[in-house]
Amino acid sequence: MTWTPRLACENDILVLEELIPLSVRILQAPYYSAAQMEAAIGPVFGVDRQLIRDGTYFVVEHDGKIVGCGGWSRRKTLYGGDRGRDGEDEQLDPKRDPARIRAFFVHPAWARRGIGRSILVTCERAAIEAGFEKAELVATLAGEPLYASFGYAVAERCEAPMTDGLSLPVVRMTKHLKVVPQH
Repeated sequence: MTWTPRLACENDILVLEELIPLSVRILQAPYYSAAQMEAAIGPVFGVDRQLIRDGTYFVVEHDGKIVGCGGWSRRKTLYGGDRGRDGEDEQLDPKRDPARIRAFFVHPAWARRGIGRSILVTCERAAIEAGFEKAELVATLAGEPLYASFGYAVAERCEAPMTDGLSLPVVRMTKHLKVVPQH
């Protein structure tokens, strides 16, 4: 099946707020403890409305229901929802800074069917069109294989700090962007 991402809009937020925790609790379970996942839902795994306002966040639908989401950003933040963030995030310089690949989540019933790939291709194309030559992301352990298959290289393995002394092992990855032919 061919997936065609569309830009997310404000009306999608309630559905995304349901999809993200569902995706995390099932697809991240082999990699993180229940306590880590619950602490991460919201601050690490959450909706960033700035991406939607910027027109850089996409959703994929099947029969009118959102089954996946993800985006890119021309702003400084590498990951996380917008809870607790005041105002707009600082803009990046495409000639100096890498674009950010952000917030990919797929409904567990639709995992491993090319939804994430279709969104990633769309994000990379949009970042290239915006003048970015590099991309950077913070991958979960579950997401690392997808990004590696797209040529993202591990730059650093680190821990995302959370509440209650918990942290989330994540992987910062980078890639030089090039135009990807359409399939």
